[in-house]
Amino acid sequence: MSTVTYTGVIAEDEPVLRAQLKELLGDVWPELDVVAAAEDGLRAMRALERHHPDVLFLDIEMAGLTGLEIAKHASGRCHVVFVTAYDHYAVAAFEEGAVDYVMKPLNAARLATACDRVKKRLPAAPVNLDGLLEMLAKRTAQAHPYLRWINASQGADVRLVTVDEICYFHSDTKYTRAVTANNEALIRKSLKELLEELDPALFWQIHRSTIVNVNAIAGVSRDFAGHLIVKLKNRKETLPVSQPFAHRFRQM
Repeated sequence: MSTVTYTGVIAEDEPVLRAQLKELLGDVWPELDVVAAAEDGLRAMRALERHHPDVLFLDIEMAGLTGLEIAKHASGRCHVVFVTAYDHYAVAAFEEGAVDYVMKPLNAARLATACDRVKKRLPAAPVNLDGLLEMLAKRTAQAHPYLRWINASQGADVRLVTVDEICYFHSDTKYTRAVTANNEALIRKSLKELLEELDPALFWQIHRSTIVNVNAIAGVSRDFAGHLIVKLKNRKETLPVSQPFAHRFRQM
């Protein structure tokens, strides 16, 4: 007895995540034939037209065309699993729209759950996404999600690091160091870019070259000259606080 084979398309503009998603799908849904892995919105649209997949794994924010534009095109034509960094404010919208989603960074167990739900829906016609997309468009216009993870280089390797793991960011000449409790890696983002993307309630600039995770702070002291110094919970080094940012610690 032959097994029914379904086809899938991945639309994700981050190379590491795109490869990871394809690998995880091979583990949790080996019967799914991934016929294309698109790196931007335009290629994703072409893949939909060429392959007519049963399932689309769709990143909401991509270059060329946004995920919302692609989802509108896919509405009623294939089943959609959203891949998103959006927080809980959008998750409710996904659930109301009877579609599936996985959060970034990717989790194999959560992806397996989403795939199981899609398998149950495959015999039925794909849902119309118009109402959901209208709701998401309104919510994304009101609040842009903060950065949740970064691609960090360690030697020849590139790995995903959630921002919650970061103790602090420190700017070097050409790169920025992302320092965790046990490791450090290089990223190609400036402190200025990071400040625009990180949650300002959790990440404070304390020096022209340093941003610290508030949750990583053990306490604050002063050196022999009276300058503020940040002590970290899981790192031995201390971080100097320059005068323009000293006001942040008046309540501590």
